Amino acid sequence: QVHLEESGGGLVQAGGSLRLDCVVSGRTISYRSMAWFRQAPGKEREFVAAVKWDGVTMDYTDSVKGRFTIFMDYGRNTVYLRMNSLNPEDTAVYYCASTNEYSEKYDYWGQGTQVTVSS
Repeated sequence: QVHLEESGGGLVQAGGSLRLDCVVSGRTISYRSMAWFRQAPGKEREFVAAVKWDGVTMDYTDSVKGRFTIFMDYGRNTVYLRMNSLNPEDTAVYYCASTNEYSEKYDYWGQGTQVTVSS
């Protein structure tokens, strides 16, 4: 059974930075697509960033390009989201998600971590 646990959320002022961690247990993250999603109050969950199962292809939603970076540590079986230049519109619960091997369907989800950006 794959288990994902996020950490690193918190309260930060606009312009600040945070790093979110997602530790994966039960399976290796190798050959899996890993992603971050977020859900703001009253809104649907939206895609933020992903690393495809090939470990090379990355994708970001337009609103975070140039500010957020997703990266993996295969030794720690962990995926990270480095967030810079945060603004209040980034306030949301951030979720880590994983696919099965060689898949692009996100079947495994963490419980989420709250990020709040004050103006």
